[in-house]
Amino acid sequence: MTEPLVPIDPEEEVCHRHPENRAGVRCQRCDRRICALCMNTASVGFHCPDCVAGGSKNRNREIRVSRPVRTVSGVDGPPVTVLIVAMNVAVFVVGVALGGGGGSAYDRFASGGGRLTLDHGLLAIGRVGRDFIGVAEGEWARLITGGFLHAGLLHLLVNMFLLWMLGRHLEVQHGSLRFAGLYFGSLLAGSLGVMLRDPQALTVGASGAVYGLMAALVVHQLRRRISVWSSGLGGLLLINLVFTFGRPGISIGGHLGGLIGGALLAWLVDVTDARRLPRALGTLLPFLVGLVFAVAAIWAAGRWWDPVLG
Repeated sequence: MTEPLVPIDPEEEVCHRHPENRAGVRCQRCDRRICALCMNTASVGFHCPDCVAGGSKNRNREIRVSRPVRTVSGVDGPPVTVLIVAMNVAVFVVGVALGGGGGSAYDRFASGGGRLTLDHGLLAIGRVGRDFIGVAEGEWARLITGGFLHAGLLHLLVNMFLLWMLGRHLEVQHGSLRFAGLYFGSLLAGSLGVMLRDPQALTVGASGAVYGLMAALVVHQLRRRISVWSSGLGGLLLINLVFTFGRPGISIGGHLGGLIGGALLAWLVDVTDARRLPRALGTLLPFLVGLVFAVAAIWAAGRWWDPVLG
């Protein structure tokens, strides 16, 4: 059963500061509609630049009930973020069902999918019996599939929590298609980092993509002169960087690759919007640059015996 279509006033859909841009959300303080360029992440929802600067102190602050963000399909919330989380969880469940690292239920959940990891984890080159496997052997899909595998339930839960926390904000800011480009572009940047630094290590996890999302949100806030320390994002990033360098068994190349790649992609998208270039260009750029990351990763995998950053 579908809801009847209700005509929408075009003025309701545009930003009050940038009438040429569509507005998907309202400022939590003044309730005016704002576009991605004006969205400043707050503890709850988003604030417009005027409210962040204190320009709305004397504005009438009557409480209004704003409508939830609705996507083209009519589903409330960030659909791409939800889909990616669901895919990661589904892959983990399949991996455990096919066999983890032991016989007991605890061992299977603690280690993830053993055979699935070997068949689809990120690796430049390896050997199973007489067969060689890896990206250097033409298994290019590993550059993507490795980002949907996890080495245990805790690894999955941490990454999915961060993905949900960051993704729901970025998807509202940029739109679902752009967010998908940012996510998969960051994932491929993380894969490139692995191939450049430690190509012979079997690597799994969505961490590279998650680090890219963190960097994208940092870029968004810095370009709007928002303190990343006041928003809490700086502390989150610092904790994760300490974790990256302070704990053994962590893919430094994957984390830093995703971080740098995500920052670059977010900067490119933001610049296209700031210069009022065609919106389609800002949507297409993350996918194109992600393709460049993939080609570079394939090239780096071919040098597995002499890693570029090894």
